Amino acid sequence: MDAAQQEATARARELQRNWYGEPLGTLFRKLIDDLGLNQARLAGVLGLSAPMLSQLMSGQRAKIGNPAVVQRVQLLQDLAVQVADGSVSAAEATERMEEIKKSQGGSVLSNTTQTTSGSGAPTVKRVVREIQSLLRSVAAAGDIIDAADALAPTHPELAEFLRVYGAGRTSDAVAHYQSHQN
Repeated sequence: MDAAQQEATARARELQRNWYGEPLGTLFRKLIDDLGLNQARLAGVLGLSAPMLSQLMSGQRAKIGNPAVVQRVQLLQDLAVQVADGSVSAAEATERMEEIKKSQGGSVLSNTTQTTSGSGAPTVKRVVREIQSLLRSVAAAGDIIDAADALAPTHPELAEFLRVYGAGRTSDAVAHYQSHQN
């Protein structure tokens, strides 16, 4: 790989970190490990071709273009948490992955069984990720930052919201969300 390719890959991974909270290679490897998948199976559940998944993982491509695929990634992340904490068995996880594979996205803020905690309420992280997904499906991080900069002089709170949810890390958005409750 020459210097230009290395620079392009580093730039793609940084964009992924901004858009998805971490590089997609890291995120997808966690899903593979946590859910006992291989790359081909993960690609199938997400609705991506194996080469596209590979390009996203390696940083040859930066962005998941289909919002439904982004939502499936989030559903798989939630499922991985449930498998890790023991609230979902391996057999149930396999069943849920088939449901996720068939999901077409739909309303980003839908409140399905996969989006809720044990109490039936959406988890804070899930709500935050849905807001992030919605913002990132309509504009790239750079465009969101430009919009935030334009709003900042007259609407600083809206500008902060756009920066945190549209281009920031999920952990920062969770903290922002929690600080604005009550």
